[in-house]
Amino acid sequence: MLLFTAKTFAQTRPDALLEYRNRNYESAVSICKNEIAEYRNNLDAHVVICWSLISLGRYEEALNYARLGWDISRYDQRIVEILGEISYYQGRNADGLQYFQEYINLAPEGGRIDMVYYFIGEIYIRLGRFRHADIALSTAVHYMPGNAAWWTRLAYARENAGELQEAVYAYEQALALNAQYSDARRGLDRTRAAMAIR
Repeated sequence: MLLFTAKTFAQTRPDALLEYRNRNYESAVSICKNEIAEYRNNLDAHVVICWSLISLGRYEEALNYARLGWDISRYDQRIVEILGEISYYQGRNADGLQYFQEYINLAPEGGRIDMVYYFIGEIYIRLGRFRHADIALSTAVHYMPGNAAWWTRLAYARENAGELQEAVYAYEQALALNAQYSDARRGLDRTRAAMAIR
């Protein structure tokens, strides 16, 4: 009877990860806070609360939980990626690159590898290092070829690096995925015009 009661309790206990996946971020945060209060070394709860807080744009609060997660497990790839993402959103480019590179070293085929390369590409665009951005964003679209926005950012990086033919190709890829994507349409027109006057 005790086994049945415990099993029933486990089945009815709120699931923070499910709430996060359903975009119920506030609910996920609340569940994780309760789980951490029960057991402060619950690494999974620290991860899910960070993901949820990042989704809510509450980066400083996410950073506090990420640091606690870091103390629990210094080499957990999820925490490392979270720290990189928070750094990206807070504009700390060097820190972001460092964490994302560590993630790649820890998990070269990890579940967030596509996002990691995308963020690296965006950081390099911020820094005006467009050829580096091209490499990172090319890798991102390798992992996620159906993302029109990422193809557009890759095209933008190539355009700014002076690789106009390659930029046209990437803009065309974006428009093949979403013919109404205005950033890609404007970029394609701009790049073709630049090629015409070369």
